[in-house]
Amino acid sequence: MKILYFAWVRERIGKAEETIVLPETVRTVADLIAHLTGRGEEYAYAFENPKVIRAAIDQVHVKPAAMLEGAKEVAFFPPMTGG
Repeated sequence: MKILYFAWVRERIGKAEETIVLPETVRTVADLIAHLTGRGEEYAYAFENPKVIRAAIDQVHVKPAAMLEGAKEVAFFPPMTGG
């Protein structure tokens, strides 16, 4: 699965995107965040407060409980503000 990182999430992890193979136990966006957090301190730092992280599956905004089945791409980004 292709994972995209934006704004300070990208800066903390140190990459804009990567392709990973998910374990069968990773079924939701929340599961994916937990899985990524265990990949190293840069991921733990990026996802240290998962409640503020926003996600999109195949370019559609989703909640943490959203299922990943069939997804080709997941993007993570911080909350956006208007201006």
